[in-house]
Amino acid sequence: MLDLDVIDAPAVAALALEPIKARLLAELAAPASAAALAGRVGLTRQKVNYHLRALEEHKLIEPAEERRWGGLTERLMVATAASYVVSPAALGPIAADPERNNDRLSASYLIALAARVVREVGSLLRSARQQEKRLATLSIDTVISFRSPADRAAFSADLTQAVTALAARYHAEGTPEARPHRLIIASYPAPNGAGSGDGRSEGTNS
Repeated sequence: MLDLDVIDAPAVAALALEPIKARLLAELAAPASAAALAGRVGLTRQKVNYHLRALEEHKLIEPAEERRWGGLTERLMVATAASYVVSPAALGPIAADPERNNDRLSASYLIALAARVVREVGSLLRSARQQEKRLATLSIDTVISFRSPADRAAFSADLTQAVTALAARYHAEGTPEARPHRLIIASYPAPNGAGSGDGRSEGTNS
C-alpha cells in the first residue's frame, strides 16, 4: 500500500468522491471482505460487491488475500493507498492555473500555485514510482507569530533578499547537467489550532 496517491483521471476522481465508495476506501485501510464491509457500512453484500468491483476496476483497491470456507472462496480487498489527493489535472481546462492570475499577492494566486504543485509533483511522483526511483523534494513548514505588521513586512524583505542571494549563488543556467527545480515560498494566516509557532522549521527531503 502506498502512503499517498494522486488521482488525476476525472473518472477515478468522481468515483473516489462518491460518498459510499469513499467510505469503503476508508474502511479498506486494512484488508476486509465484502461480508465484513457490509456489516460496517449498512449495505447488503451484493451492493458492497458492486462498489468494490468499480473501485478495483479503477485501481483504487486490489486483492490482499483469499480465504477458503468449505467450497467458497472469499477475497479480502485493500486500498491501494492510505490516502488520496485529487489533482487539479482531473478538472482539465477549468483547473486553477497561476498563469491566468497576475495578482501575486492574492489568495487565489496562492491557491493556484498550490494546485500546480499537486499537479506537477503528482505527475513526477508517478513517473518516479514507475522507474522505482525516489523523487528529490524539499518541504519546510513552520508557524511564525509576528509581533506587528512592521515585523511581518521586515521578515518578508529579509526572506526575499536571502532567497534572491541563494538563487543567484546556486543557479547554473546553461550548465548541461543542471536540472531545474521549482521553488515556491508562501505565507498566510495560520488557521485556529495550528499552534502559535516557535520559529522553528520542520523540513523533509526525499
